[in-house]
Amino acid sequence: MTERDSRQALYAAIDALQRLAELMERRRRQLGEVAGLSDPQWRVLEQIGRDDFLPSLFARSRECSPAAVSRTLRQLLERKLVAVSISQRDARRRDYSLTAKGRRVLEELRDRRERALEAVWRDFSRGDLERFVHFGVELADRLESYASRAEGD
Repeated sequence: MTERDSRQALYAAIDALQRLAELMERRRRQLGEVAGLSDPQWRVLEQIGRDDFLPSLFARSRECSPAAVSRTLRQLLERKLVAVSISQRDARRRDYSLTAKGRRVLEELRDRRERALEAVWRDFSRGDLERFVHFGVELADRLESYASRAEGD
């Protein structure tokens, strides 16, 4: 393979990755819209449903402002998808939990996601999926490492 061919293959791979990322985001938006959720609302709702949600840590991990997370929480509270209470462990903290309505919304999203996964991914062999995962994890690790080094530039 010539240098030129190698470069073309590299750019074709990057184009495929960008297309895949854009389509995954598009599908996520579509699913969220069916549930009446913006992407930030869906992400916060999922996080609250998973574990001990802390708005400040969530904001930091998503590289968004605490004000944006507070705004999203208010929207979810107004829609009665989450509930908030004073923490029994630390009265300075608030504990967020899903309401029954919030759990139903997440369950519907999971069901729709599962149907899409089945329709799109079912024909790939286990070996194909394992190779994809291996490559994806390695690429993500390299990108993360490069991005961390480049932040000082």
